[in-house]
Amino acid sequence: MSPVMLLIGLAAVAAALLLLALVVLPGGPGKVPLSRLDPTTAPPTSTLAGAGAAAGAAVEKALAKRGRLAAGAAALETAGIAATLPDFVLATGLFAVVAGAVGAFVGGPVLGLVAVVLVPVGARVLVKFKTGRRRAAFADQLDDSLQLMASSLRAGHSLLRAVDAVSTDASSPTSEEFARIVNETRVGRDLSDALDEVAERMASDDFVWVAQAIAIHREVGGNLAEVLDAVGHTIRERSAIRRQVKALAAEGKLSAVVLMGLPFCVFGFIAMSNPGYLSGFTESLVGYAMLAVAAVMLGVGGFWLKKTVAITF
Repeated sequence: MSPVMLLIGLAAVAAALLLLALVVLPGGPGKVPLSRLDPTTAPPTSTLAGAGAAAGAAVEKALAKRGRLAAGAAALETAGIAATLPDFVLATGLFAVVAGAVGAFVGGPVLGLVAVVLVPVGARVLVKFKTGRRRAAFADQLDDSLQLMASSLRAGHSLLRAVDAVSTDASSPTSEEFARIVNETRVGRDLSDALDEVAERMASDDFVWVAQAIAIHREVGGNLAEVLDAVGHTIRERSAIRRQVKALAAEGKLSAVVLMGLPFCVFGFIAMSNPGYLSGFTESLVGYAMLAVAAVMLGVGGFWLKKTVAITF
């Protein structure tokens, strides 16, 4: 590393420490804030917090203008991410800028551009991954939740009290979804609508059956505990078959992951061991065309593998 780059790095670190000392850290033994004495007084905000709030407001305004605020917030809620959509978008943008700067410094502008593109794609993949995992956990816990509801009904509790018992005793995410049902019914929403929304948000066909069984029971009456037992038995059988299919398809999914990651691993190894070998791809139009064709073929192969191992149940 050259002395000039070392001095620039030390100066950047010193500037960051100075900013931390002046903006973030409190200075000296301050007085008691007025907001703690008078509840009507808004608490003071730091310069950094004010800048973050202004940036979040600008991002929220842009998302609302494009009509993506409600859908994005619902996606984060379904994924179980506690951050608000403007904060999530702002954090993704900051990570993209930092990744692009680091990539450009390490490998040039091409690597920096790739890093900038990969960060939003990775954020989207993360949201989808957490959504799928949360929905899978909800499906796995549904049988136990129905047994708990049936036991509460046999003990003489009402339907809403049985739902409240699930929201208290079940694990996450079932407890969170049932707690939302309880809260919505307390403010006047119909129970059937709340159940249908949970089934739609969790993309659970099994919970659709539960919602329909409860709706039919509310109209015609009967022994709901026995109905939930029957539905739970069917869900147990479906879950057993789903796990068996998942186990049988695991080898194919792993093969797809290996095949998709192999070109990137080979490219990275050659880039580190013999960078000049790959320079031909970025020095002529033919090289860029070959990269584009390889990307298209890789995308088609990935789509084909995904459809091959994705079994609709």
